Amino acid sequence: MDALFSSGDRRLYGLAAMQVNRHDAKTHLSRYVDQALAGEEVVIARAGKPLVRLMPVVTDPPPRRLGFLAGTVRVEADLKRDFEAEIKAMVELDELPFTERP
Repeated sequence: MDALFSSGDRRLYGLAAMQVNRHDAKTHLSRYVDQALAGEEVVIARAGKPLVRLMPVVTDPPPRRLGFLAGTVRVEADLKRDFEAEIKAMVELDELPFTERP
């Protein structure tokens, strides 16, 4: 039955994965690899019992490049001066005994 349908037909009609026996897989491995790369599910079986599934290897995404925006952004704020009151309040709060904190 698998030979009657192309991979597109199998998906169109909602048929299950294409299952082939080990001997057929050895004979036509390159064909089945190409079909798996095209998105078709290919299962290799022995005596009708599924053993393995052919599927493409998923490659890792490229590593992130850190610092790619270095030198393109300029921060004009003086954080110490802008938040001086808040920083001072936090430091003074830490100096208070725990029982006297608000």
